[in-house]
Amino acid sequence: MNIQRFTAPTSREAMAKARRAFGDGAVILSTRTTEEGFEVMAAAEETLAALPAAANEPRPTAPVAARVQDSVARDTEELAMSTLSFQEYVRERMLRKRKEAASGTAAPSVSAPVVTPAHAAPAREVRPVAPVAPTTTPGLGLSASMPPIRTRAPVESVWDEPAAHAPAMPSGRDNAMAVELSALRDMIEERFNTLAWLGSSKQNPVQSNLMLKLIRSGYSPSMARAVLEKLPAEVSPADAVRWVMDVITRNLRVAPPGASLGEEGGVIALIGATGVGKTTTAAKLAAQCARLHGASSVGLITLDSYRVAGYEQLRAYGRMLGVVAHLAHDRSALGDLLNLLSGKRMVIIDTAGLGQRDQRIQDMLDMLDMPKIKRNLVLNAGAHGDTIDDVLNSFKASSLHGVVLSKVDEAVKLGPAIDSLIRHQVVLRGVANGQRVPEDWQAPDAAAMVRISMGSQTRSAFDPVAHDMGFYFSQASVRGIDLGAGHV
Repeated sequence: MNIQRFTAPTSREAMAKARRAFGDGAVILSTRTTEEGFEVMAAAEETLAALPAAANEPRPTAPVAARVQDSVARDTEELAMSTLSFQEYVRERMLRKRKEAASGTAAPSVSAPVVTPAHAAPAREVRPVAPVAPTTTPGLGLSASMPPIRTRAPVESVWDEPAAHAPAMPSGRDNAMAVELSALRDMIEERFNTLAWLGSSKQNPVQSNLMLKLIRSGYSPSMARAVLEKLPAEVSPADAVRWVMDVITRNLRVAPPGASLGEEGGVIALIGATGVGKTTTAAKLAAQCARLHGASSVGLITLDSYRVAGYEQLRAYGRMLGVVAHLAHDRSALGDLLNLLSGKRMVIIDTAGLGQRDQRIQDMLDMLDMPKIKRNLVLNAGAHGDTIDDVLNSFKASSLHGVVLSKVDEAVKLGPAIDSLIRHQVVLRGVANGQRVPEDWQAPDAAAMVRISMGSQTRSAFDPVAHDMGFYFSQASVRGIDLGAGHV
């Protein structure tokens, strides 16, 4: 009898191999998961109908017969269907096919009788496969039970049965099925999102063009969606651009006039990652205060005892301004120096640069946790949006007095920085746009920053194109962005 074993990484591939081997008359005898993959035992229906003739053939020699009978016995105990009942099912099916071919009418489907002993495993369903020219393998004589067979249905619907009636499957098969279903779901969602974007862009080309403009300016898809979902329906392209810029401007928190870091005074601590320009920013603030109120109104303290020549750099700036720079090694020394400089209009604390994933960040924040110290984070405006987000999270954005954007002159796009500031709702206290002390310093202007971010004509390899916008316009959750009626 022509029975073959097919092994593949997934059930779909194993079924496909059986389909190619036996065509429409294939009968799936058993399925299981092995170390080699998913295993399917299948045979041609025509060869199963010849079981009585096979019984009259000479039996194999004793050793071979013993191995065959042992294997068959195990299959009998596991799958529980007698040879006679299986033969009856095959004969009945063959006769029905002949009658259908003769009369041209379809007969109702007949299920095979199933004998189920107490120790038998749940019966598996038989799945037909598409016709392909059959291949041949050496026959195997069977003289005992065959796997149980129930109703026939297309292979493609094998996973569509209710879970309550499905047989228990091994964990490996469950995992394979879960992976396949997950991939299918992701593909369907992707296609629907793309179709949704195409439909939206056709109905509202102004909205789709603005979405593309915001993404190219460096704003995140979640921010762009939060803004454009509130865009008025009937608006001209020019008015739509102005409306979007106005909404972003109102949601960007900046220090009011006269309250920037250079004007408000007090004890200002500058913190941030390595190389963002904290020491240069400290020198700019000290120079502004010294120019307006005299050198005696400024105090300089550094906590940077890690970096080589870090203290010397601040001392050099202090000598240029006529201000003495002090070094504090610990919290106690910092408290003593603050008491010593309590009469100054402005005391600036420079700190060591720490990467956003440095374990010492919390120690530094604890050291600066004093009543009068205002912690201000210096951010590199040219950094990637993900990096800016990570820095804001690591340096506890909710506890900050404000943010200073440095290296604005080096930033290709300001969208990522503005986007992060809006989502974290921190106050922009100053803008540093160069290395000159103190000239390259500006008070924050929200409208000007947004206008610069949206007016960039720079094109790069990282910019999306129009047909990519379906991925950005998918119905993803917008987190941490509150653009309510009061902000729009």
